[in-house]
Amino acid sequence: MVDQSQVDYLRVEKAIRYIRSHIKDQPSLESVAAAVHLSPFHFQRLFSDWAGVSPKKFIQYLSLTHAKQLLRRRKSTLLEAAYQTGLSSTGRLHDLFVTIEGMTPGEYKRGAAGLVLRYSFAPSPFGTVALASTAKGLCYMAFENDQSRALHDLRRQFPNATYRRETDDVQRRALRMFTDDWQHLDTVKLHLVGTPFQLKVWESLLKIPWGAVATYGDIAQAIGSPGSARAVGSAVGKNPVAFLIPCHRVIRSSGTLGEYAWDPARKSAMIGWEAAHGDR
Repeated sequence: MVDQSQVDYLRVEKAIRYIRSHIKDQPSLESVAAAVHLSPFHFQRLFSDWAGVSPKKFIQYLSLTHAKQLLRRRKSTLLEAAYQTGLSSTGRLHDLFVTIEGMTPGEYKRGAAGLVLRYSFAPSPFGTVALASTAKGLCYMAFENDQSRALHDLRRQFPNATYRRETDDVQRRALRMFTDDWQHLDTVKLHLVGTPFQLKVWESLLKIPWGAVATYGDIAQAIGSPGSARAVGSAVGKNPVAFLIPCHRVIRSSGTLGEYAWDPARKSAMIGWEAAHGDR
């Protein structure tokens, strides 16, 4: 059975790739529609249904100018901004991940031997997402349309774990992050493999409010290591939980969006989609 949301996102993703490559020209509705082989009328309707705003407005959200405006708008450090919001409303994501438990060195060395990993695949606004969880929390989330490739990547990270294809409450709570009012969500616990430095970086990412962006230097400053922007970039790139640990909100100091482990076009889609959907 064809998942219509997946079909829609793939068309939107193709459109965003075109927009990204022509962003300096501020492409017209007609040119973007032609790139995805739709009439302007049908493309406008498809895109607006997915994003909640018109393609023209979305292009504004994706532009370099918008990213720079977000950076200039900050009047305090990342940590100060997080605490000024009381970690509520747009900053509530940190509260929802109140427990971040790192796997022990022994567990990691043994390739997660003895751990039971439950995994599943689900549709999302950004394509198929693969999730995996242990008894302690969510350990993996990635955007991958090829399920066999996603499972291969998961097994490479946890080669000696026992795998069961099933959805549990941890995964269901994580998926509700895409659609529900965050004020009524249950806490999602994370069970991650990472060094103490990586865990600290990932925790700081949770404090970047919905619809906002931060630079690698901001993160380094927030964790008390102002000279570690390069190491922060490496830790951000190793984030094992896409979207929920919002590494897509980290951009370069120049205002350019930069790379993304799950495809730069998807990063653009996430930033624009969050801007279009307002506060959570």
